[in-house]
Amino acid sequence: MKKFDLNIEQVLENWEVFHALREIIANALDEQVLTQSKEIRIECESEGKWRIRDYGRGLQHIHFTQNENQEKLTHPNLIGRFGVGLKDAMATFDRHDVGVEILSKHGRFTLGKSSKYTFDDVMTLHAYIEPPVDEIFEGTEFVLTNISETDIEKAKRLFLLFSGEEILSTVQYGQILQKHEDEANIYINGVKVATEEDFLFSYNITSLTKAMKKELNRERTNVGRTAYSSRVKQILLENKESSTMHLLVDSLNRFTEGDLPIELTWKDVAIHSCKILNARENVVFMTPSQIMRHGSMIDDIDGSDFQIITIPENLSDSLSDMKDDAGRPIRNLETFAEEVRDSLSYQEVSLQSLSKEELERWRKRDEILNMVGPMPDCILEVKLVESIDFAFDQVETLGLWQRDSGTILVARSQLKSLDSLAGTLLHERAHASSGRPDVDRGFESELTEYIGRLAADQIKRHKMVITPDEMSASKDVDSDVNAKKKKVSSFFERLFG
Repeated sequence: MKKFDLNIEQVLENWEVFHALREIIANALDEQVLTQSKEIRIECESEGKWRIRDYGRGLQHIHFTQNENQEKLTHPNLIGRFGVGLKDAMATFDRHDVGVEILSKHGRFTLGKSSKYTFDDVMTLHAYIEPPVDEIFEGTEFVLTNISETDIEKAKRLFLLFSGEEILSTVQYGQILQKHEDEANIYINGVKVATEEDFLFSYNITSLTKAMKKELNRERTNVGRTAYSSRVKQILLENKESSTMHLLVDSLNRFTEGDLPIELTWKDVAIHSCKILNARENVVFMTPSQIMRHGSMIDDIDGSDFQIITIPENLSDSLSDMKDDAGRPIRNLETFAEEVRDSLSYQEVSLQSLSKEELERWRKRDEILNMVGPMPDCILEVKLVESIDFAFDQVETLGLWQRDSGTILVARSQLKSLDSLAGTLLHERAHASSGRPDVDRGFESELTEYIGRLAADQIKRHKMVITPDEMSASKDVDSDVNAKKKKVSSFFERLFG
């Protein structure tokens, strides 16, 4: 038997058994990658006794020396790099009374305390090396006693391989993972180094920056966000998977609730996500203030196959002049309105095709439009069309003011009564004279003024008043409203005889 002095000068006092197990598992996984051998095994032989085995080249006494492993340093996807993990693990096992036996074709290794060479009064931890039990043994097997299943599970949870976390996307810098429960995990080459409460995803970084290599300490725990945030950003900026984009943008859509993940506080990531989604999905990006001001447009969007994505004002400003990967402008309120206008189609109605009643009502259009004052100069033409069709619209459009051409379009269906025709014509005139869209304060004010003029004129000409007695005679609100409707419904019929 030979004795190999482990010569451990610094003991990691805060390490628990599961930390030591992490090092053994990490070395086994690295050997699996380096040798392209079959998967490692972690098995319980009996209560408190566990075996951890890889199928690589086999442990040798040289592996107990403290030296950075050049083979591991030059390989991009390995866990280890310090050359001290095995020694740290041995010291931790010894401190916690864990029995250790290591088997490989190069020997049988156990632990024990012996005096330091030429210094009989100094006792240090040694590896005792004996001839191999099996000279053709494949790989390395650690036989550990006094190990609890809890320690094994704690150790396994430090590895992506055993975490059960779903890989959502893989790019050259790493992987985006589905976050479990309330904490996101940050892995480096499959080993957990940090947790984040406010991240949307977990991440596995497989390409390390110089800063990360510097920050990655022997313990591989509590690595600061500054060390890995730049790589996480690059992973997100390289990512184009629709599923992750939807999750990001859905989170962005909830920013008004104050529930914004860290990833979307990085403006370049938010912009990238919006650009990718714009190229692939029917979305319209709007700010909360736009949603408040443009209620009618919201109705149009909701009635189509488009989804509204709510974004902050500063992000909207940045997106306004950008194009997505397909070369299309980012669809905001203005571009959506342009697309709607460009999709307009209609067919004018021949007056000869109208019935006598329809023709009589249509001939009153100018009289109706002038009821609230002289026709605005911006209105140049009024057209009767079979229908007003938009590619995105699932609701019938009854009338339309076209500012560019100075034209009011009226659907033929509005000739069913003077009420319908007059209501549509005056509605579109209000758009023309106010220059404002539906559910806009300026438009509502204009329409209110029209109603006021018409009501005053009606009172003067026909004395159409709902008296207090009529109001009190109705016993419920519905009956009261119906009473008003009966008086108002024939307003235009009586007005034009």
